[in-house]
Amino acid sequence: VALREAFEVLGFTSVATYIQSGNVVFTAKSGSKTTLTKTIEAALAKTFAYDSKVVIVSAKELAAVVSEAPAGFGKEPSRYRYDVLFVKPPLVARAALGEVPTAPGVDEVHAGTHALYFRRVTAKATKSRLSRIVQKPIYKSLTIRNWNTTVKLLAMTEA
Repeated sequence: VALREAFEVLGFTSVATYIQSGNVVFTAKSGSKTTLTKTIEAALAKTFAYDSKVVIVSAKELAAVVSEAPAGFGKEPSRYRYDVLFVKPPLVARAALGEVPTAPGVDEVHAGTHALYFRRVTAKATKSRLSRIVQKPIYKSLTIRNWNTTVKLLAMTEA
């Protein structure tokens, strides 16, 4: 509730949150992504007393992320775990690709226009190198959501 209220105080409308991991869907009357990012980061830092880093993805970009997913991505949840790594401008997905650690035979990563698609074998998940990304400088320019959350957020933007 507090996160939603923080966005409403900033003048955003149609504010909705999804699960307690910082997912917020909202409508902004105006402002570039850069301006909105700075405004939201400053407000969250002040309101919640932490160094806030946000990645804003427009509804159109989110739709592109879902539609551009590699063939079969998200289709075998009993065999693979699927995550989407959203990039924060000025970083672009192709540039981030080489910075994402992978374990041969376990992890697979592909670049899209607005995000990276990361798939790992569930039976070998403990060998996945995705968790190592938090130790890399690039992590400050990413936010990771599982595939189901990504699809749910898209549905929320379309509702």
